Amino acid sequence: QVQLNESGGGLVQAGGSLTLSCAASGGTFSRYGMGWIRQAQGKEREFVAAISWSGGSTDYADSVKGRFTISRDNFKNTVYLQMNSLKPEETAVYYCAARVPRPTSAPARWDYWGQGTQVTVSS
Repeated sequence: QVQLNESGGGLVQAGGSLTLSCAASGGTFSRYGMGWIRQAQGKEREFVAAISWSGGSTDYADSVKGRFTISRDNFKNTVYLQMNSLKPEETAVYYCAARVPRPTSAPARWDYWGQGTQVTVSS
């Protein structure tokens, strides 16, 4: 069973950038599709981005296409989310998630979750 630990959240001004990291342990990282899902206060979890086990395939929510980039390093057992041009409405807890064998855009279908990292975008 894989354990996930996110880092890199914080406070940023609108238009700014942040890079989130998710370190995995306790499993064979390269077996897992990986993703980022966010949850704003009082709202349901929302798919952000996903990447296949090899990194050869990625998927993004329409709202973040062109601004966010998901990547992974299977040697470091880490997945990243580079976020540019952040908007105040993207303030949320960002969760890293893992799924075998393929990632999904449905938040409820991920198998493993990290504890989340808070991203706050000020206007």
